[in-house]
Amino acid sequence: MGELKLSDKGLAFLRCRARREFLEGTTYAGKTTLALLKFVLRCAASSRKLHILSGLDQGTVEKNIINKEFGVREDFGSLVEYYPAGRGKNSEPHLVLRTSAGEKILYVLGYGNRNRWKKALGGQYGCVYIDEINIADMEYVREAAMRSEYLVATLNPDDPGKEVYAEFIDHARPLPEWAAGTPAAIREQLNRSEKAGWVHWFFGFEDNAALTEEKRRKILETAPAGTRLYRSKILELRGRSEGLVFELPPGCCVAEKELRRQMAAGQVRFVRFCCGVDTSYSQRSEDTFAFVFDGILADRRKVTLAAETYSNRRRAEAGLAPLAPSDIPALLEAFLERQRADWGFGRKAFIDSADQATLMECRKYKRKNGGLYDFVPAWKRLTVLDRIRLESGWLAHGQHLFVRERCGPLLEEMERYSWTEEGRPEDGNDHCINAEQYAWMAYLEEIG
Repeated sequence: MGELKLSDKGLAFLRCRARREFLEGTTYAGKTTLALLKFVLRCAASSRKLHILSGLDQGTVEKNIINKEFGVREDFGSLVEYYPAGRGKNSEPHLVLRTSAGEKILYVLGYGNRNRWKKALGGQYGCVYIDEINIADMEYVREAAMRSEYLVATLNPDDPGKEVYAEFIDHARPLPEWAAGTPAAIREQLNRSEKAGWVHWFFGFEDNAALTEEKRRKILETAPAGTRLYRSKILELRGRSEGLVFELPPGCCVAEKELRRQMAAGQVRFVRFCCGVDTSYSQRSEDTFAFVFDGILADRRKVTLAAETYSNRRRAEAGLAPLAPSDIPALLEAFLERQRADWGFGRKAFIDSADQATLMECRKYKRKNGGLYDFVPAWKRLTVLDRIRLESGWLAHGQHLFVRERCGPLLEEMERYSWTEEGRPEDGNDHCINAEQYAWMAYLEEIG
């Protein structure tokens, strides 16, 4: 058995008492070794008998956790026995940990087999370990977390738009003395409501006391610069699929104060205003309702003036009633009135033509109340790829601008919207993007 070397941060992690701990970081940072050691020690100290050790599947757990160097067997020797096919009346794969307080049972679960874990996951557990939580089945993560007193999970930086970040990881915070060791980009993304006893740990190469310079050099050689692998495993940043769809050039964002100065000086003049609307009524996902307001200048540049979003999921978390199609017309009219007061009158609001319920409610609202605005189905004769081609060209030539202070939700999406591994734009991180496209598509001949 080799010697287990621990850095100061590793020792601090082992000493920390928390309810939920998430170990994010580079490859070969020692995350699994540390998390596993602490998990088994917490199992031994727990007053509960039953615990869960989980990964993608049973084979992966055996290879990467139970039998690896500094894995369960090597760390705890004769104190543990593994029964891959169960033992006696307990037919589930499990480890038996012998402690001074009696035997502890550590069930081995694969979250990739939903039928298997649903059958096995019942009752309450003391400690739960989730390996690579960023790829885990979210229903499993929710169930396991709800049933545990202590949860520890490892992950490599991944797409920040994944649900696991919004629901779990981004509610955690680094301990003050270790916050500086977390990359600034990730610290900024740990921005969900803070939860007591939830701790985020970031481990990089320098936090693995056992990693030699020779091994580090070989790792760097195997991850080409510019790839997703290099971004997540070497640069220590959360990745975004196979690259961003849009590249925002310097200067594409303009301060509202500066734009208004140019308007007052007669340097720019708007000739058209328009609005786009995309909707999602789900309470289970991070999808949003999106209202986006565009203006087209006399010199044929397009300026996105405002973006506003609502989320039924976040409303549910706040104890508010979810929005229904009948709620949208009044919200949309109020949004349009604010933009009319701030920028100018845009008569048409283009609503996703696939959402007939919202279109019907908007038309019903106008028949009943009257008003200035027409609610029309979005003009969708352009394919998604053609929309991207046009917008990318406008961005590259300085013909697409954003008012920085008012377009936060849209800019956040554009910094996430990515290509899939199959070479298609992802189906996600795109509600503001879709709404913005609905706003300009009917007027594309006036732009650029």
